[in-house]
Amino acid sequence: MFGQWIREKFHVKKEEENIMFIIAGLGNPGRKYAQTRHNAGYEAIDRLAEKYGIRIETEKFRALTGTGYIEGQKVLLLKPLTFMNLSGESVRAACDFYKIDPQEGFCVLYDDISLPPGQLRVRGKGSAGGHNGIKNIIAQLGTQEFARVKIGVGEKPKEYDLVDYVLGHFSEEEWTTMTDAFSRAADAAAMLVTEDVQAVMNRYNEKKK
Repeated sequence: MFGQWIREKFHVKKEEENIMFIIAGLGNPGRKYAQTRHNAGYEAIDRLAEKYGIRIETEKFRALTGTGYIEGQKVLLLKPLTFMNLSGESVRAACDFYKIDPQEGFCVLYDDISLPPGQLRVRGKGSAGGHNGIKNIIAQLGTQEFARVKIGVGEKPKEYDLVDYVLGHFSEEEWTTMTDAFSRAADAAAMLVTEDVQAVMNRYNEKKK
């Protein structure tokens, strides 16, 4: 009965219940936020979906989702629609439903202002580092131990307000750099589905030349 209730609540089909891995890309919904720094996670997960032929168009868990296969593993791609600061509510609903251990079967892609534009950093655990989306995910999951792919968007200039900066759009020059970074971040997330996080760190944490 409970399984049926939660399927109806979150609009999940019975055949979708055997998800092995969840990948979330963080951002804010709405056209005005497209191609902003804070939507780097959305951009990267869209590249991942395109590469593996996964359509992210089903609304459930307060997110846009798509299911498919990466290297033989069934995955759920998730773009929370809660706005950044409540991203964890969507992530937790999906992890709880599929009984996913975040340490083993979850990773998140998101922007990082402490890294130069286009540089990646993969981690297996850690604090939020001031990122409100990650802060909420940690609070909702009750753990800091989950994989993440950080996508550098550049340090905030001193004269900028932080909110204005992360909600600002990339310059044309930056966008050229970032499109490559989104694809590499997608590849890093795909590797996390089947590989140990240390192997992914070794491959993607080199400083971008």
